[in-house]
Order: sequence, then structure tokens, then C-alpha cells
Amino acid sequence: MQIGPYKLHNNLVLAPMAGVTDRPFRQLCKKLGAGLAVSEMVSSNSLLWGSTKTKRRANHAGEVEPKSIQIAGADPDMLAEAARYNVDNGAQIIDINMGCPAKKVCNVMAGSALLTNETLVGQILDKVVAAVDVPVTLKIRTGWDKANRNGVRIARIAESAGIQALSVHGRTRACGYKGDAEFDTIAEIKSMITIPVIANGDITTPEKAKYVLEYTNADGIMIGRAAQGSPWIFREIDHYLKTGTKLPNIAVSEVRSIMLEHLQNLYEFYGEYTGVRVARKHISWYSKGQKHGAAFRQSVNQVDSIEEQLRITKEFFDRLTMQEGLAA
Repeated sequence: MQIGPYKLHNNLVLAPMAGVTDRPFRQLCKKLGAGLAVSEMVSSNSLLWGSTKTKRRANHAGEVEPKSIQIAGADPDMLAEAARYNVDNGAQIIDINMGCPAKKVCNVMAGSALLTNETLVGQILDKVVAAVDVPVTLKIRTGWDKANRNGVRIARIAESAGIQALSVHGRTRACGYKGDAEFDTIAEIKSMITIPVIANGDITTPEKAKYVLEYTNADGIMIGRAAQGSPWIFREIDHYLKTGTKLPNIAVSEVRSIMLEHLQNLYEFYGEYTGVRVARKHISWYSKGQKHGAAFRQSVNQVDSIEEQLRITKEFFDRLTMQEGLAA
């Protein structure tokens, strides 16, 4: 799949997720098979650009290219300024968020709330595309609610504005993350435009990835929540799409080594205080479904130091690895 001058090594994309797709997680997913990883959304409000949180979100040092940064907002001029600011700071692709259903985003008419105002969508896209000389991509939902699935009209606006790839989550804003994603609208969008279309929503297995690609004729797929605690899903999907065969289930010993490397990167990126707290959710995801996982999570979430967090985590996964070895 190609976005502007960038030819991706496959058509698998890590979805931008607030509080999740920081640099350590993006790098990990790229290492494990994602062709592209999009940053957490960065506010278009320039008053926030100096904040530690925003600086971290825009930190792509040492990351595998291309570096894609997502911006969010509702004012065309502010979004154009945000695009220029991020390109000046290393962004190689600018992604515009019109897909987030969170109330705090929609309440300021950003994210998927923008889908209710097609004129404003066009103004934003025109301004941002004109503001930078890198590819601009767009993330949307299928519409505002089930009675107003205007994804096809938005897609046409996007294509005419010069957007170079479109990611579509198969739910409306009103759906949030409830119910099943639908792919008919994505298939219709793909049939109506010529730019790359990336399908998103409920893609949790290699088989589902293949089904969605074939059903929608999309150019690529985007994985979000299914990568939490399972970043190797990209490797599994890539292998299945290329060979038609599934990789063996990942060994606990490999989960342990991937997770420990991830934790070290989090500590280095955030420092001890924030690193330990950010690591908690990832440790919870990595341990999901493991025997005695609930008691382990309750224990590991009580500690505040890197040393203690690593000790408890290593002990738990060492025990699982030993049990796996005995069962083999």
C-alpha cells in the first residue's frame, strides 16, 4: 500500500488510540509486523503544544518511518497551523481525526462530531492539505448515527480535497464501540473513490482480517483494541494473508520477553513515576486470560516502583513459562 511517496511494507496499520499508541507501543507494533502506526491525537490548540503530554505524543525520535501524527480539532486555521507545527517537528504524514466518538472530543465539535457538518469538513481538509507538503490522511466513521450514514459523501469530499488515504471505522458516532462493526458502508466507500481505503473495526483475528479485506475490497486494514496486549497480531495477520496458514500460538516465554522489552522502553520514555503507571494497563492486557491473572493484576497495580513492578511481573510470567515447559 502506498501513501504519497511512502510505500508501506504491508497493508496493516495500528490505529491511533489515546493513551495507548505512544512511541514505545508504535515501535513495538512496527517491529512485530505493522506497516504503519499512527500517533495518539495531538490537539490543534497551540496553547497545549508546550505541555509535557503533547510533546511526548509528538515524539518520534528513532521511530521507523514513515512517521504519522494525528491531529484533532474543529477550526480549519488551527488545524492547518497544527499540521505545519508537526511537520516542522518531524511528522511525515498528517492524519486528521474525524473518527473519535469520545464525548469530551465531540462536545467541542471535534472528532466524529465533525461528520454532522460536511461544509466544515471540506473547509478543514482544504486548509490542512494546502498547509503542508506531506501526505494528509483522514480517519472517519461511517456517519453520525444509523439514520445518517454519510460516509460516502465525506469520502468524496476527502478525495476532492487531496486526502491521500482514508481510514473508516465500521460504526457510527452514536454507536460508540457497542454492537458489531458493519462493513457494507466501507465497501460502498471503496467503490466510490480511488484513494486507498483502510477498513477498521472488530478485526481481531487473521481470518477476520482476510474476510474484511475481501468483503470491502479495501486496500488495508487498521487494528486498534485487538493489538492491546497482543501486538504480535500484526505478524499473525501478515503471515496468514501471505500464506493462508496460521502461525502457532505464541509461547508464554515470548510474551514475557516482548512485554519486558516493552516495559523497559516505557520506563525510559516516561521516567519512573509515569512509566510505572502507564505500564500497568499494558501488564493487565498481557496477562489477560492467564491463570491467576486477576490476583496478579491486583498485586502488581499496588506498587509504585520500577523495581517492584518488574519483580512481581517477572515472577508471575516465570511461573507461567515453567508451567508451559512442563506441559510441553
